[in-house]
Amino acid sequence: MKTSELFARRNALKKKLRNRAPVFAGWTSLGDPQITEAFTNARFDFIGIDIEHGTTSFQQSQRIIAAAQAGGSLCLPRIASHSMEMIKRLLDSGADGIIVPMVENPEQVSKLVEWIKYPPKGKRSFGINRGQNYGFDFDEYVRDWNDSSVIIAQIESLEGVESIEKILACDDIDAVMVGPYDLSGSLGIPGEIEHPKLKQAASRVVGAAKKHVRGCGSQMVDFDPASIRAKLGEGYSFIVLASDIFLLWRWSERTGQVIRDVTEGK
Repeated sequence: MKTSELFARRNALKKKLRNRAPVFAGWTSLGDPQITEAFTNARFDFIGIDIEHGTTSFQQSQRIIAAAQAGGSLCLPRIASHSMEMIKRLLDSGADGIIVPMVENPEQVSKLVEWIKYPPKGKRSFGINRGQNYGFDFDEYVRDWNDSSVIIAQIESLEGVESIEKILACDDIDAVMVGPYDLSGSLGIPGEIEHPKLKQAASRVVGAAKKHVRGCGSQMVDFDPASIRAKLGEGYSFIVLASDIFLLWRWSERTGQVIRDVTEGK
């Protein structure tokens, strides 16, 4: 995909997030770009790479980014930690933006913007790699990057929920995403993602996103049109639909049950 087309797609994604239009994403935790190539046939708005909880290397990430973009999707890696080095290397590898876990306060947001955006807005250093088409599109990339790159902040703690208004006061945050499992732990109800305390906290994030007119995301493992519409009706505007790990888990679970039923004569 040409650099000019990538910028057009990034701007289109930002517009959808900021207009709270429905956005759908795939999610890969495994390092093989063939999975991403298959996922792009679903016409996701973007593919997320789970570097935080996966084992995907920088080299594998670059290949996944390339596979997503070649298939007509954008690619937003979720970094493992708040790390300038990690962000810089992923962006220079061609990532269209960054998903940041455990964002809890405006000071973190300010630092993230410094690392992701070029001067004068930020302090991202200048380099040449795949992101800049190995130098051939350097000027165009540097000129358009600040306005088109995407930042999604995950809200996964009580502190993040309580600071949500201040986090969204930063205009460079395009969307937030509720992380229910980590949030449940922060609320003292680990794993109870249907608990009223968790729903109340998530609702506070959704409400702030509506107020500031930003995207607000959630993840669904099992879904159909009705359940997706219900999730959108709750105020979420973008949804991560399963992942390669979840697909393999559920397939293996069902297959194991079929094998047991056959061998036991059921």
